[in-house]
Amino acid sequence: MLIGVLALQGAFREHQEMLASLGVESRQVRKPEQLEGIDGLIIPGGESTTMGKLLQDYHLFEPIRQMALQGMPVFGTCAGLILLAREISGSSQPRLGLMDITVVRNAFGRQVESFEADLSVPVLGGEPLRAVFIRAPYIVSTGPEVEVLARYGDKIVLARQGRFIGCAFHPELTDDTRLHHLFLEQCGLKKAD
Repeated sequence: MLIGVLALQGAFREHQEMLASLGVESRQVRKPEQLEGIDGLIIPGGESTTMGKLLQDYHLFEPIRQMALQGMPVFGTCAGLILLAREISGSSQPRLGLMDITVVRNAFGRQVESFEADLSVPVLGGEPLRAVFIRAPYIVSTGPEVEVLARYGDKIVLARQGRFIGCAFHPELTDDTRLHHLFLEQCGLKKAD
């Protein structure tokens, strides 16, 4: 299995380290030809407007959209969630629009208001998931095909639609590999019994 990690900006190395800890090979994606042969794509946290502009500049938008629409799983974290959204509240910035969700950018405040919290994520089992929120977005509305996987208070912070997973936090900044493993299952990796 080979997972692409969008490496234009943001926390891509941490995702690669997480994948390596799971024994999965990854490739940094900066050009369309680097998408060839990957089984899934992770869009990391970072600055969503910058990433959107770079996706356009490097001609990656359409190839990623087409591969995703043809069945390639995509996992977006923080800025990646924003780029996956169909609607971004109060913004016309470029986005992939793959998930039927509306998000609010920087919804929990500025960098200094970053925080960590334990989330209940039933699809991952009984143990709470430690979530690191850094200038995080959240989901304000979902379409009928979107499955809400976790909330922080009344705010949706983790969702899945088909082969797409979007989360408002940074799972790559903890030691908990369950969310990455859930994504890898979407990509075809069978869970070890």
